[in-house]
Amino acid sequence: MSTAEILIAKYGPLMTLAQLAATLERSIEGLRFGLRSESDFSRKINAARVRFGRRVYFHTVKIAAVLDCE
Repeated sequence: MSTAEILIAKYGPLMTLAQLAATLERSIEGLRFGLRSESDFSRKINAARVRFGRRVYFHTVKIAAVLDCE
């Protein structure tokens, strides 16, 4: 089973910030702080971000690709 299949089975096509933090084993505030920095990791994660009004979600398939270093 691929990383994308595992994450989609667990979270669905979109992940919340809390779900992403749990996947990366970080606190929500720590992840928010890290995503504001200018690093290669934050650029890749922020590319997967989608906003619906004030809510922020992340494409699960794109997050899996970042985790797999693709």
